[in-house]
Amino acid sequence: GDKTLRFIKAVITTGARAAAPPIAGLKHVDYLTNETLFSLTELPRRFGIIGAGPIGCEMAQSFARFGSEVFLVEAEHGILPREDRDAAGIVQAVMTRDVVNLLCCGKDLKLTRDPDGVRLQVGSHGKSYDVVVDQLLVAVGRAPNVEGLSLETVRVEFDKNGVKVNDRLQTTNPGIFACGDICSAYQFTHAADFMARIVIQNALFMGRAKASSLIIPWATYTSPEIAHVGLYEKEATAKGIEGDTFTLEMSKVDRPIIDGETEGFVRIHVRKGG
Repeated sequence: GDKTLRFIKAVITTGARAAAPPIAGLKHVDYLTNETLFSLTELPRRFGIIGAGPIGCEMAQSFARFGSEVFLVEAEHGILPREDRDAAGIVQAVMTRDVVNLLCCGKDLKLTRDPDGVRLQVGSHGKSYDVVVDQLLVAVGRAPNVEGLSLETVRVEFDKNGVKVNDRLQTTNPGIFACGDICSAYQFTHAADFMARIVIQNALFMGRAKASSLIIPWATYTSPEIAHVGLYEKEATAKGIEGDTFTLEMSKVDRPIIDGETEGFVRIHVRKGG
């Protein structure tokens, strides 16, 4: 209302929301996001999903196993572009067995209303697809909640990726901090938790904690799952870190053999000479 609050220190934690990518016709059709998907009360007979990241792959495989005919559209080649390519390849093979229709390298995606749901037209690997789905899930990234905050009036810089912060999570206004999805490349609850701890130390107790000191684990709950912590090989190479890689196939480990789940591997990257 008309109340004015004044502060010495503040933190921005407005988070992010499901993004609405620039897809032709998207604004004219009804679609689900990760925030509305779980309000479904009936299983879609045909289910379209845009985006083969973690949410898209988890839901594609789940709904295929529930009995939906799933069409998973991805602009890039394959699935899970942020993950180890060998690991993503194993998950993709299992999803293919689960009869998920993967339309990767998708080109010229167009959406239109249809009496039976949403019409989806897309090119994939030289073929044209034209299908009608009962429900559509858009699982393509997140958008930071920066609107309505008047950040520019208090010298806090931001862009399409969110609020800009330094390694101690200060914004460009040193009295204002930020944490969580509004400023992080790691949009996980546990990452926001530990970033909040850093803000408390640095803003209130003259701490010098750094976000770069966090080693972020994450998991994608497909079947099989992909779990990961630390740097991937490509990330280490980009930072100029030379390393050695060791891989152990699950088919050579007794517990997976006993459980009958031998697809997959453990891969460890170590600093060269370490």
